Amino acid sequence: MAGIMVNESSADTPVPRTGYNLLGQRLGRKGQETRERILCAALRLIETSQETPVTLSSVAREALVGMSALYLYFPNLGDLVLAVLARVMDGADSAFVDRLRERWPDAELTACAQGFMRAHYQFWRRNARILLLRNSFEDAGDARFLQFRNRVSRPLIELLILQMGGGLEPMNSPIASSATVLVTGFERLATITTNPIFHTNLHDTGVDAVQAYIDDLLNAQAELIALAVRHHRDAAGQARMA
Repeated sequence: MAGIMVNESSADTPVPRTGYNLLGQRLGRKGQETRERILCAALRLIETSQETPVTLSSVAREALVGMSALYLYFPNLGDLVLAVLARVMDGADSAFVDRLRERWPDAELTACAQGFMRAHYQFWRRNARILLLRNSFEDAGDARFLQFRNRVSRPLIELLILQMGGGLEPMNSPIASSATVLVTGFERLATITTNPIFHTNLHDTGVDAVQAYIDDLLNAQAELIALAVRHHRDAAGQARMA
């Protein structure tokens, strides 16, 4: 994909521990500042420069550091993108995850699900390019990114299980399976609706029509979530009464 270079990543390259460089040295104040400057530079390139390819060399230029210094902190592009992705996900709780933490009233399931879907979409719309990068590394077979996505998705699955009236369910239980399918669905929807190709293909329909179509898709996904929550709450209530 244009502007994205995934071939600089190698899952076999040693990854420095947080707070240490590649040589195993603990980062002092200067080292921490350099690492932070590199991360901020990568974020700027990803967020604001659609034409500039995201490579280690482009990040080094943006951060005003030499390649040898950059390699001490991020030995390959995959490590750098993972660090940026982790930084972006720090804002996920306040952006949309917290909406799942409070029990949705039975009479407002659809409205709550719609609010969640809009918040989820807006988060990934703001971070569309890092989402595209994440998916590009996954498509290239970098297992670290699939593992990262699974770690991020697991809390969403568990929160949906709680919304459905479940508890500590085995992942192969019907309620956990439903939650897993729903999370997979709205994550895939975010991937599609924030992809520039999706918007390019609908360009002739007009900006307002594209957004209306996206809103319809988000509402459809929200309705599926509300139906699943209602169904499993009812089932859980009947089981308690039996």
